[in-house]
Amino acid sequence: MTQSTGKPKTVKLVENDSKLAGKRNKASLPKPQLTKPSAKPQLTTTKTLSTRPTKINRGRKNKTITKSKEKKRKKDNKTQKPKEKKEEVATPTHFPYFMDNYCVDRVPYGIPYNARYILLMNNHIDSIQLDLLNEYVSMEFLVMSNNRLTDGTIEGAFEGVPALKRLYLDRNLLKSVPTDLPVSLEELRLDNNQLGVMSEAAWARCPGLLVLSLSNNSLGNGSESLPNAVLSPLCNLRTLNLDHNQLTSVPQGLPLSIKELYLKGNLIGQFRGGAFNGVSELLVLDLSANRLTNKGLLRESLLNATHLESLNLEGNRLKQVPRHLPRSLKTLNLEGNLIFLTLSRLIRVQLEHNLIDMGKLDAQAFRCLRGFQVSLSDVALHP
Repeated sequence: MTQSTGKPKTVKLVENDSKLAGKRNKASLPKPQLTKPSAKPQLTTTKTLSTRPTKINRGRKNKTITKSKEKKRKKDNKTQKPKEKKEEVATPTHFPYFMDNYCVDRVPYGIPYNARYILLMNNHIDSIQLDLLNEYVSMEFLVMSNNRLTDGTIEGAFEGVPALKRLYLDRNLLKSVPTDLPVSLEELRLDNNQLGVMSEAAWARCPGLLVLSLSNNSLGNGSESLPNAVLSPLCNLRTLNLDHNQLTSVPQGLPLSIKELYLKGNLIGQFRGGAFNGVSELLVLDLSANRLTNKGLLRESLLNATHLESLNLEGNRLKQVPRHLPRSLKTLNLEGNLIFLTLSRLIRVQLEHNLIDMGKLDAQAFRCLRGFQVSLSDVALHP
């Protein structure tokens, strides 16, 4: 009984063990993909095939791009480094020196030797030490306006400055032109001094002078003050300013190269014969605020200025529009004269059939007339 019952039990156990082992094996095996078995592998394969090579290629391209950029940066750095070094090392060889309104009484020491522009205006400088300026070989522009310089305190001061081109000595106490001016000088300003005497020796060393300004002085037409042909050595002079002096006539013997002549505020009442002979290059002439009359303006005087373009006769004593003006004239100022003043009963002015350009006619041309009529029919009108 015992044997018959034990054997089947062992058999059952074996069978149960085999069933359990089969279940375990089934559990360990991968489950079959039942839903869309063909779609998933295609999607996965396309992703892997398409993405992997592109990622690798992009990485290579990025690497090559970064390498090329690094090379360019290295090259740029190599090329830029010496420039930076040059800029750091380089120092300006010429620079200005400013010391105005400091109330100094002499030219200060310690000015950089390579200074090109030295501005010392509005001080109390009354003298220039001899040979002090000779050290400044590069100086081109010296301004000493509004100081206290006199004739004896600047002798020999400018003789040894080889590059000086512009010298401003206006508003000082000078009574004569310095005689030791450098040959390189191109512009000289001596306005608002006490100049009363001028000699040819002052200009003997300045053949290259282009601009000369002598306004607000005491220069006259005397043999000592402003002798004839005193300015003739200035063969390249282009601009001459003699405003507000004591001239009674236009200076004789002006340089043939002159183009602008300013004589405002003098005592000029008439022109001498041949006042403008040889000055055919003259373009601008200012004779305003003088004592000119129609008799004082000689017929042939202004005709010699064949290239004259601008003529200012404002504030004189003219009673008529001057005749015999050069044909090259473009601007004529007759303001503040006595034109039409004697015709106090004039009522009507007829100017028909003329070539008057209304665009250039001064609005004050007939201001001396009161209660009159002007007829300008058939006249060239320009709005």
